Amino acid sequence: MTSGILRALLAGERLVRLVGAHDGLTAVLIERAGFDGIWAGGLGICTSAGVPDAGLLTMTELLAAASAMRQVSRLPIIADVDGGFGDSNVIGRMTRLYESVGIDAICIEDKQYPKRNSFRDGNVIEEPERFARKLAVAKHAQRTDDFAVIARLESLIVGESVAEAIDRARLYRSAGADALVIHSRQKDDAEIAEFCRGWRTVDRQTPVIAIPTTYYTSSAARLESLGINAAIYANQLIRASVRAMQEVLSRIHADGSSAAAEESIAPVSTLFELTGTEDLLEDESARTR
Repeated sequence: MTSGILRALLAGERLVRLVGAHDGLTAVLIERAGFDGIWAGGLGICTSAGVPDAGLLTMTELLAAASAMRQVSRLPIIADVDGGFGDSNVIGRMTRLYESVGIDAICIEDKQYPKRNSFRDGNVIEEPERFARKLAVAKHAQRTDDFAVIARLESLIVGESVAEAIDRARLYRSAGADALVIHSRQKDDAEIAEFCRGWRTVDRQTPVIAIPTTYYTSSAARLESLGINAAIYANQLIRASVRAMQEVLSRIHADGSSAAAEESIAPVSTLFELTGTEDLLEDESARTR
């Protein structure tokens, strides 16, 4: 990938860390904080739109959100595209659209439509050969070698065995997946560790990505020791913003002014700085001189 994220994953020198963004501002903040990449995550984008993460937003809406991130950040972006939004024809068009706006990789999950968030019950996974065909279509549709297609395994989410997840991973890799996301909703990383041990006896090269939302005590060093190449902190920013906004709203409502909240919120000048407002004004001034 031109961004280098896939090369970084393959190099395996250290854990690559990505953070979930839901708009342009969060993408800017992630880059400034020094992380390696951005996850244009479905949960964050859906939540910011005020709708459930249940396949309600269209491909166009999710693509627009990822594109907004691309416009303001130079970091690599992996876009969460749920199950691909449709059949093989849709998969091909979706791949070309995301690649055309500069997204570095798409991550397709093997759940059936209508999807549910992985931390909710009721998910049903796709028949493995059918999902493998989706991956193959996506790989065929991409126009440059720099783009990547990542397969997200939901086997552990729906209660299937680690052995079944490894079988799927083998099939998905054969179909062309450049990397794998192994997802779990357990409170510890035991089944992630078991998957990694089994998978590395099959394939020692394909990058494996984890999303440590529920097993959040697993450190970067711990994940590296398991053979994980990258971690996605997928929803911490949207959760943090909700808590912060609730607290400020409560203070203003109770006090009848924002005075008590001002010390704990960013000044307006920070918003100007983050969005390059001063640079814009300087450009305007230069043009009128």
